[in-house]
Amino acid sequence: MKPLIVIIIGFLILSSCQNKVKTKENIVKTIALDTLSKTVAGTADLSEAPSKNSDAVERIRKQLRLLLKNDFQAMTKEDRFFFYGAFDLNNDGKDEYFVGFSNSYFCGTGGCSGYILNNDGSVINKFTVTDFPIYVTTSSTEKFYDLVFESAGKFHVLKMKNGKYPSNPSVQEVLKGDVSKESTKVLDIEGKKMEKYSF
Repeated sequence: MKPLIVIIIGFLILSSCQNKVKTKENIVKTIALDTLSKTVAGTADLSEAPSKNSDAVERIRKQLRLLLKNDFQAMTKEDRFFFYGAFDLNNDGKDEYFVGFSNSYFCGTGGCSGYILNNDGSVINKFTVTDFPIYVTTSSTEKFYDLVFESAGKFHVLKMKNGKYPSNPSVQEVLKGDVSKESTKVLDIEGKKMEKYSF
């Protein structure tokens, strides 16, 4: 009789363990499918997503404090924040940084201003009167990718010349046709939830 009870207890323990494993597998599968569907639909909560490179943020912050030190008196606390997007513009294995703003101090009826910085934080150039996002195309000039900025409802092509991009997109060549699907969006401040940083 005892061996039969031991076998029954062993069977119950084994089936109980298998059910727990299946339950855990089902929970993991459900979470994964839910996350995937929300990501595809654009409704996923990205608040737990890892933040951007803190070294890059510090380099940008330091440069902005230098570039804008004469403006600090006129700025409110709400004016002193920035967004950034990273992209390797010259295929050297190091990202350059697009730095943009979205407040009344840096934006007006014509658009907003911002900067393109080298990986070390030094300025490639400042830009004005633009709307976001900015597009990086697949064509290049002087070993830097050409850019497309939107200004006053039109898309303008900016090409590197003598180590700088033009600072006023609105007076550059108007793009014929649509922005290429192969172009990469950077600094999509309006269309994407981007983290903002103080400086």
